[in-house]
This record gives sequence, structure tokens and C-alpha cells, in this order.
Amino acid sequence: MENKVLAKVGPLTVTEEEVEIFLAGLGQRGQAYNNPEGRKVILEQLIGNKLFLLDARRNLLEAEPEFKAELARVKEELLISYATNKAVQSVKVSDEEAKAYYDANPEQFAGEETVNASHILVESEENALAILAKINAGEISFEDAAMESSTCPSGQRGGNLGDFGRGQMVPEFDTAVFAMEVGEISAAPVKTQFGYHLIKVNAKNPAQPTPYEAIAEQLKEMLVGQKRRDAYQSRVNQLKILYPVDLL
Repeated sequence: MENKVLAKVGPLTVTEEEVEIFLAGLGQRGQAYNNPEGRKVILEQLIGNKLFLLDARRNLLEAEPEFKAELARVKEELLISYATNKAVQSVKVSDEEAKAYYDANPEQFAGEETVNASHILVESEENALAILAKINAGEISFEDAAMESSTCPSGQRGGNLGDFGRGQMVPEFDTAVFAMEVGEISAAPVKTQFGYHLIKVNAKNPAQPTPYEAIAEQLKEMLVGQKRRDAYQSRVNQLKILYPVDLL
């Protein structure tokens, strides 16, 4: 593919490839610039860069001691990064290794119990107790009471919060709901930072192991990270023999 020249800046040029490299360097932020207007902004930035480069050369800024010191520091950092990458670049994890780790560590992939619960949220304990009394007396269903009185948007769904696991709700709510049985309504309002909750447990779902296929790539990335850390530390230990380290 032709590397199209987009602009000339004195004797220098700005090319399509330079725009692509700049765009890639933005990472996820680059998505906002991957359009005609965004590319114009990037092109203007690159033109500005070329102008400063030309002016720096004209004024012999490369010869200034401060620049030479900064250049040496940047060069050292790049060399360290390059050498570190070379020390770990051969690390790989096969499908067989990942599957063996999965099979050997079932507790890490056991999943977690979830519940399906509904709630009614009101501002005062008195109001919550009055609603609870009506529900217990059979005067109104939990779901109708939620639609009628709950200040939470879930009230429109009869208070249903869907399925959730431990730690997804505020601590007081979390402790209460996981201690309840299916079909049970909390015997008393549960106070949280949001107000007073009446809770009903609709279902409990036992923990389901995460299938290997669902996490294979994520698992391989984790194992590659572990092996790279090990390879890095092994190389550091070797280098300490070659270049003794004395802590002062």
C-alpha cells in the first residue's frame, strides 16, 4: 500500500503511515480520532511536530548540554526496556499448559453462588414496617408493594434486582440476602446508606464452574504474565552473579 504524503513541511513530509502510527499510539483513546475530523487534528499535531523539529535543528538545540543529558537518559531507558523485553520475549504458554493448569486448580474456577432477589426501598423504618405488616397480613403482595412504594427504579419490576453474587451489593444488604432462604421475606427492614430495605429471595443459584473454553485466552494471558515474571527474576539473578550488587 502506498504511503501517501499528506503534507509537506519545508523539506520534511507527513505521511499517512505517520498518522496511523500516531493513532495506534493513542490506544483506546484513538477510537475518538479514527474519523476524518479526528485525523485532521492528528495531521495538524504532526505538522506542528515537524515545525518544531526544523526549528530545533536550525537553532542547533541538539548541541545544548541539557538536551544531550536528556537524550542520554531516554536512550538508557529505551535500552533497559529493550533488554528486558528480549529476556522474556521467548515466553509462551501452550493450550496444553493452560488446560493442565485449569484441571489442577479447580477451586480457582469454581464460580460463585448467586441469588435472585427483590426489594422495596423506602426512606424511613416506620414506613418499611408498615409495608411489611401489610405484606405479612396478605393485604398486598410484595411485588405490588414494590411498585406502589419503592423509591428504587426496580420498583417498576416489582422490586426485582435480577441475579447477583456476593459483594455486588452494599455490605448490610449482602449479608442479609445471602443468609435468607428461597421465598423468605426479611423479618425486619435492613438499613443501608440508601434507606430501609424489605428483601425477598426469589431463587438461589449454586456455584457453577467456569468452562475452560470461556476463559482459555484469559488464562493463557495470566500464565504468560507469570512466566514472564519468573523469566525476568531468573535473568536478574543471573546478572547479579555477573555484576555483584552491594547495598550501601
